[in-house]
Amino acid sequence: MEIIPAIDLRGGKCVRLQQGDAARCTEYSGDPVGVARGFRGAGALWVHVVDLDGAFEGKRRHMEVVRAIIRETGLQVELGGGIRTLADIRECVEAGVKRVVLGTAAYRDTELVVAAVKEYGGMVAVGIDARGGRVAVGGWLEDTGTPVLAFAERMAATGVRTLIYTDIAVDGMLAGPDYTTLSALCALGDVGIIASGGIGRLDHVRALKALKPRAPDGCIIGRALYTGAVDLGAAIAVTRE
Repeated sequence: MEIIPAIDLRGGKCVRLQQGDAARCTEYSGDPVGVARGFRGAGALWVHVVDLDGAFEGKRRHMEVVRAIIRETGLQVELGGGIRTLADIRECVEAGVKRVVLGTAAYRDTELVVAAVKEYGGMVAVGIDARGGRVAVGGWLEDTGTPVLAFAERMAATGVRTLIYTDIAVDGMLAGPDYTTLSALCALGDVGIIASGGIGRLDHVRALKALKPRAPDGCIIGRALYTGAVDLGAAIAVTRE
């Protein structure tokens, strides 16, 4: 299980939201490249970057920051937020992004996902953000009413190889992830699952590692790293126990 630290960008700064609420936003650093450099120093190989302005506005705002992270840290970047078209995906890939995350666009345009997977294969992931067991889109503001598992199965059928699941209710709250839904997603079969949201202590990482029928392929940690509740190097060490 890969530990993937997170950088959420808003106005060029590293921030964290609680439960996806833009009004509950805490700024942690004005130097996202420096933060990413620290993650690399602690042993991370990947970083999960979210362009929050892009997610809310539907247009990416932080590509220069993303390019700088790639250029100056060597981390593999997983990028989401405001990616809506094949041209957007192409720009991200050409910038050096290793995994492009489609969220709202994947829900609204299955044909886009099919075309993206055909052209970019495993570099395309789908983010499934959920509230109350239902998919939420548009920067987590719109409840689609679609059950998480139904949407996950639909995306897996397109050939997508990685799904990133976030339970909005636990995101940024440090009280633990949604193990029940994650277990069901991990039972789907030939698709990688990355858990996101809720990690607040090392025991949460251990519980994910022990999840049945299998552990997620990755675990994104955000706020807990910024508050010091979780040490990144220690979390990586847990995955090697």
